[in-house]
Amino acid sequence: MSVDTAAARAARPAINTCERYLTLWVSLCILAGIAAGHWLPDLFRSIAAMEIAQVNLPVAVLVWLMIIPMLLKIDFGALGDVKQHWRGIGVTLFINWAVKPFSMALLGWLFVGWLFRPWLPAEQVDSYIAGLILLAAAPCTAMVFVWSNLVDGEPHFTLSQVALNDAIMVVAFAPLVGLLLGISSIIIPWNTLLLSVGLYIVVPVLLAQLWRQQLLRRGQTALARMQQRLGPVSLVALLTTLVLLFAFQGGQIVSHPLIIALLAVPILIQVYFNSGLAYWLNRQCGVAHCVAGPSALIGASNFFELAVAAAISIFGLQSGAALATVVGVLIEVPVMLSVVHIVNRSRGWYERART
Repeated sequence: MSVDTAAARAARPAINTCERYLTLWVSLCILAGIAAGHWLPDLFRSIAAMEIAQVNLPVAVLVWLMIIPMLLKIDFGALGDVKQHWRGIGVTLFINWAVKPFSMALLGWLFVGWLFRPWLPAEQVDSYIAGLILLAAAPCTAMVFVWSNLVDGEPHFTLSQVALNDAIMVVAFAPLVGLLLGISSIIIPWNTLLLSVGLYIVVPVLLAQLWRQQLLRRGQTALARMQQRLGPVSLVALLTTLVLLFAFQGGQIVSHPLIIALLAVPILIQVYFNSGLAYWLNRQCGVAHCVAGPSALIGASNFFELAVAAAISIFGLQSGAALATVVGVLIEVPVMLSVVHIVNRSRGWYERART
């Protein structure tokens, strides 16, 4: 191992208390949102009305507060390191862009559109499927650094893979979502979808990179200090967004508590399927475990902040699509921690194939 790699691994943050208990905070926000929506309906109706081209302005501000601190971590200069891990990069790109969105669409059609249809509100079925597609159409850009750390992943691979995914997302997210929603026979408001891409990908990426360059002129310490300060901001913005979401979704959840469990089924299946497929393909390609681990985790995790924002923008705060993406937030951390456990426990099996 090189000195640089060893130092980079030593510097990676372990999962902190807020991240470890994210599911608990999300659950509390769900309860708070439902209660607030019940007791203060006029307030939340006023908040819902603050929109332009179906983009809710308070939520847009909160999403920026979620996304920009995460994008501040991305060094697009790391794209130059892609060639060092080309097999792992190739596997992850294949899973992220050629398998995961389409497998989620298939699972959505199978479970939500067919098997679970009798137990779901008929008018929301298509919206639920759309939310699942939005959830799977963008790979995670932030929490994967934590997952990579927990499987002793190669830090330069993780950084270069995330930077490459973000670069692809700028141009591929809208066409991919448009294609899959079109196949699902869901009417696509293209102006809103493109506005969402601009608001939640292009503009934040540009702002974050400009800010990053400004901070780096003052030294790496200034960047690290700012990232540390902004960490709680992202979490608070995420949780505040969830309170707003569930203030509008509360009535549906109270009336149909089974919906959350049913929507979780295709999400769980796609996480384990895609992480397992990525892990196995890396093994078949002879990729080192320190690359295969984060590859599997990046291949399976979702950029749920973007999914929530896009669902709200395109379908509205009270839509089934928004609820489906929030279910993804609810189960993301415990499910990904279970994948981390599997990757770590199977390291001996994985490496026997390379000896």
